[in-house]
Amino acid sequence: MSVWELVGFVKRSKQRQRILRDLDAPKTPTELYEKTSLARSHISRTLREFSERGLVECLTPKQRSGRLYRITRKGRTVLDRLAAQ
Repeated sequence: MSVWELVGFVKRSKQRQRILRDLDAPKTPTELYEKTSLARSHISRTLREFSERGLVECLTPKQRSGRLYRITRKGRTVLDRLAAQ
């Protein structure tokens, strides 16, 4: 997927934009829930979609719960392009 396709993917959902923006530091899905009040299932699904597209990475993949996620360089590029629009 090109960077512009990823920008379109994130831009189509206010929730995706918010989750990506709120990953300013490594966070767990629970921390994102507390910060955004979005449904936990939506946060988990979005993080999985972001991870599959290379926008975020899981820092603790072997943990069953309390996994830490952070934005990748590609994710930061997408955020920068969204902010410029």
